[in-house]
Amino acid sequence: MRALVLGGARSGKSAHAEGLVRADEVVTYVATARRVAGDREWDERIAAHVARRPASWRTVEAPDTGSLCRVLTGAPVGASVLVDDIATWLTGVLDDAGAWERDPAALEVVAAKCDELVEAVTGCAGRLVLVSAEVGLGIVPATRSGRLFRDELGALNARLAEVCDEVVLLVAGLPLRLR
Repeated sequence: MRALVLGGARSGKSAHAEGLVRADEVVTYVATARRVAGDREWDERIAAHVARRPASWRTVEAPDTGSLCRVLTGAPVGASVLVDDIATWLTGVLDDAGAWERDPAALEVVAAKCDELVEAVTGCAGRLVLVSAEVGLGIVPATRSGRLFRDELGALNARLAEVCDEVVLLVAGLPLRLR
């Protein structure tokens, strides 16, 4: 089973995704956010997520494509894997590729990394829950990089939804089952 949980900022998407796996089972929680030296507010956000998880859950930090895909393809049948979240992973991919200015070669690198991720999600033998931001419901971003991020994440979310058995959208803390 593969589930994709989408939502806006503070919509409850992470908490909902965590509720899709049993608190008493061993879960591999894959954190995709990159730590930023000296950013206390970001560290506090990460700490709040960590504090909410049951002690039986194992956290793996996988901010890059290789480490994330290894976790997904290495999950045994019946294992539970929760990835939080795809938007922070994509931000890192865009950073690493130098794609923010829409350089065609950099965008090819991003596309290849997204292909790798979709393939790893498809091949994951465990129970997989993915969390991602839904950024396509608001205004058109004023910046070129904002529009690039919105477009790339929207396309990636659509591709992930195609290969997931369940898709849920969280709005104001309420889950709307799309599939």
